[in-house]
This record gives sequence, C-alpha cells and structure tokens, in this order.
Amino acid sequence: MDLISIVIPCLNEEKNIPIYFKEVSKVINGDAELSNLSFELIFIDDGSDDKTLELIKKLSKEHEQIKFISFSRNFGKEAAIYAGLKNSSGDFIILMDADLQDPPPLLPQMYSLIKSGAYDCVATRRTSRKGEPVIRSVLTRAFYKIMNMISETKVVDGARDFRLMTRQMVNSILKLSEYNRFSKGIFSWVGFETKWLEYENIERHDGETNWSFWKLLIYAIEGITSFSTTPLYISTIIGIVFSILAVIFMIIIIIRTLLFGDAVVGWASTMSVILFLGGIQLFSIGILGQYISKTYLETKNRPIYICKETNL
Repeated sequence: MDLISIVIPCLNEEKNIPIYFKEVSKVINGDAELSNLSFELIFIDDGSDDKTLELIKKLSKEHEQIKFISFSRNFGKEAAIYAGLKNSSGDFIILMDADLQDPPPLLPQMYSLIKSGAYDCVATRRTSRKGEPVIRSVLTRAFYKIMNMISETKVVDGARDFRLMTRQMVNSILKLSEYNRFSKGIFSWVGFETKWLEYENIERHDGETNWSFWKLLIYAIEGITSFSTTPLYISTIIGIVFSILAVIFMIIIIIRTLLFGDAVVGWASTMSVILFLGGIQLFSIGILGQYISKTYLETKNRPIYICKETNL
C-alpha cells in the first residue's frame, strides 16, 4: 500500500485550515483508489501570528495522520516547502497550499497519472489569472518570459507549487540544500518526466495573499539570479558599449576643437550624460551585488529553517 505525504505550508491560515482538511478528506475518502491508500498530512507553520498552529495541533490530536512542524519565526514559503519535503516519508509526495487555490478534486487524476509509470511528477498550471490585478498579471507573465529567455532552466508560465512527485524526485530536490531557494526553478532543474495539468485560476477561500508586490519582485530577482548569470553578461556588455561610445565622443570633441576652435558647450547635456552613465554604473554594481550577496549568505551555512515544535 502506497503512503502519500501531503505537504502544506501555512502562514496565517486559521480560517482556511478547517475547510481545507474537510475538502481534502472528502476527496480522499470519496475516491475508490485513494481511499485504499495511507496518507500523512504535514502542516508547516511558517511563524504564523494567528491561531493557525493551535488549529493544526487540535486536528493532530483528533487525526493521527496529521503531523506538523512549527518554525521559530517566519522563514518564508521556500523554507516551509523544504522542511515539508525533508520530513515526508511517503512513496509519493504532494505539495499544495491551504487556501484551496490548489483544487483537491485534481488529486485522483494526479495519482492515476503518476501510477501509470510514465511520469515522475504531475504538476499544475493556471491557464488564467482571474481575480488578480491586471498590472500584477502582466508583470508576472513578463517575468516568465524573461526567465525563460535568459536561463537554461525553463519555468512554465502559470506553474503552481501544487504537484505530486515520486520519492526519487523529492530525494533529488533535497540534494539541493542551498540557502537561497527558488523551488519552481529547482523542480525544473532536477529534470524528470513531468505531466502538466491545466485549470482555471481559483481565488483564495478566505483572507488575502501574503505575497505583496515588493515580495513578488524580490522573489522574481531571486529566481533570475538563482538560475542565470546572464545579468552579469548584460552589465558587462553595457559597460563595453558605453566605453566605446565614450572613446568615439572623445575623438569627435577633439576633431571639432581642432577644426572649429571651440569645445562642445552645454552644461545640461553634459550633466544628463554623467547622470545617465552613473545610473548604468550603479545598475551594474547592483547586479554584481546580488550575486555577491547570494554567495555571502551561502558561505554562512545558516540553517534553512529552525523548528520550534513538531510531532514528527
């Protein structure tokens, strides 16, 4: 009998956890194939400041298949995903959110596909972004296009973390114990045969997303710098181009002075050029700083998360 581990990262999900457990249980018990399997649900409390942990503890006392890990503080969803995968013991591992944006009714189809032996992972992607602000949707699509243009690791547009993986694939993911984590890229980087299931976007059952525009921007930069060094080449090319242009302008100024006897005038234009080049320099230094900071954090060898309490 297969053991299925369901990993659920949680941050302030007190209103969603009861209905999530109800919906997942309904699917598991209502499907002929899934009802004959063993399940463990691993909730990862990522430093919630509401009653999330309290509700998880209550459920764990009522249902022995419910496990939990509580962090000492908020370490982020990437750390929660890693903790859940690391502490899972199932033959197959499901990763999904507690807000019901990852539809439980897809679980039977996902399990049937992976049991066919043709796939190592059954992943999901949204075909629409209904309910999201227009600007956020446009910028998100732009990120996927840029990411796939400059990186050899391809990330599917609309890909969710909601997926079912074999133990072999999860073990491969856990070998990548880097501190700066971008799971969507890691899932793709390790390879393995993946089947994609598409569905219309589903809005959160309750509450608001913890992903602000600023957090998403940082996450996008994290993804790009984790799986591509192209930005470094871009800054180098920009530097070379402007150095060549500077030499050309110097020659033009010298020739003009020799022929016409006056230097190029125009304080405003000169300052504009100086400020523009200064901006390019700071931009390039910023790119370099991103890679240096990632190296700096990795060399510290800090733990990805700290567990405060668990029943595992």
